[in-house]
Parts: sequence; C-alpha cells; structure tokens
Amino acid sequence: MTGEEVLGERHESKVVVVTGGAGVIGSRFVRAIADSGDIPVVADIDMMAATQLVDSLAPEQAARACAAHLDITSKDSITALISEVTGRYGRVDAVVNNAYPRNRNYGRKLEDVTYTDFCENVDSHLGGYFLVAQQFCLAFRAQGGGNVVNMSSIYGVMAPRFEVYAGTEMTMPVEYAAIKSGVIHLTRYFAQYFKGAGIRVNCLSPGGILAGQPSGFLDAYKERCASKGMIDPGDVVGALLFLLSDASRYITGQNLVVDDGFSL
Repeated sequence: MTGEEVLGERHESKVVVVTGGAGVIGSRFVRAIADSGDIPVVADIDMMAATQLVDSLAPEQAARACAAHLDITSKDSITALISEVTGRYGRVDAVVNNAYPRNRNYGRKLEDVTYTDFCENVDSHLGGYFLVAQQFCLAFRAQGGGNVVNMSSIYGVMAPRFEVYAGTEMTMPVEYAAIKSGVIHLTRYFAQYFKGAGIRVNCLSPGGILAGQPSGFLDAYKERCASKGMIDPGDVVGALLFLLSDASRYITGQNLVVDDGFSL
C-alpha cells in the first residue's frame, strides 16, 4: 500500500470505506489505513464520532480522508454513500464490512433470547453486511473491480467455549454465532458470484478483543491461546492491510483467522 513496502512492492493510494469506522475496531482500522498512505472513508451511523475521528488524524491524512453517514440496513443510505465517495475521489477501491449493529437486548443468555430479538439482531447485522456487500459489489462490477473485506469472528468457525465464561455474567450470544458463521459463507458466496469481475471478497476473523473483561475470564481465555490471549484491535491491523493490498491480489473467498491460537 502507498507509503509502505508490501512484500517488496509499492502501490497507488486506495480509497477504502470502513463501515462502523468510528467504533473501537473501526477507528483502529481507519488510522492504520491512513498511516499506510491510503485514503480512509469513515462511514458510521454516528456522524459526529466519524467527523471527530477524521479531525484527529494527522493534518495531511485528515485532508484526504472523509466522514460519511451510513446506515447499513438502508439501501438508500449505502447507495448514497457510494455516490458521495465516487463523486469525491472518482472511485472506491475497497470496503471493510465492519459495523456492529445490535439491539438493546443483545447479549442475553440463550434461555432469555426471544424470537423477536434474535431475528432483529440477525436482520440488522447479517442482513446489513449482505446489503453493503451487494451494493458495493454491483458498483465495483460497474467500475471494473474492487475489494470487500468482511469482519467475522472465531465464533463463526468454531463452537463456543462456554467454560471460559464460568463465574461471570458474560456469555457468547447465540445471535453472534449465527451472524458470524453466516458472514463467512456470504463471503464465499459473493466471491464465487463475482468471480471474473475483478472483485475480491475475503473475510477476517479475529479472536476475542480486549474490552475491560473480568480477570477470571481473561485468564481462562488465555489458557487456550499461544501467548497473549485476548487481542487488541491493533493486532488485527496487519491482516487487514494485507487483504486490502495488492499482495493478496489472488486471494478471494478466504477467511483469515487472527486469534493467538484460541480456535485450535
């Protein structure tokens, strides 16, 4: 990617839309994209947070980046974003499908999840990822190519290890398992559907992200890892930049796991 050597090659700046770009993981992705010399578009439902993030970048980065409102459950919002970014930069090179919509009841234990809440969370999250991928891939096909990176999770590829939550109020939400496993297969579906159109679609599955969890949980989680245990958003950045770069130009339909060995 521009400003960095990627496996010995240099590349032109790319315009990269990050959905949920003002969030914990999204904001770290945005900064990494900007630091690499590429142009981040912070697409978030919270326009104030998106604008503040852009303003916090280094002056030369902020001058090239932009903030944009996005509701991933609205086709009109997505197509308006694509039009806005294309009008400003002349193209969109990639989208990182990273938003994390959920309702106020999300995160309950299985026994307490209602049908309505299950459907609402799957609809907004998995459905939103579908809609973003659909609309961006159609735009990419029209412009002659593009790149999609979907954010899944290790719990999209493995059964939950409920024992690590023992003694806490935490759980691994059933909606999350359904959503993130669905994201991985959507990735394969889109990669196959748009094969030959110059469009790559891949998936990134991080392990657990540090966010103030209780020490007992962190210790139990780390016992199943190689060294660190729960990871920071920054630990996922290298994998993301690789999937966005031309170094991965022949990779599509794949899921890259970054979890310090937890899923082994």
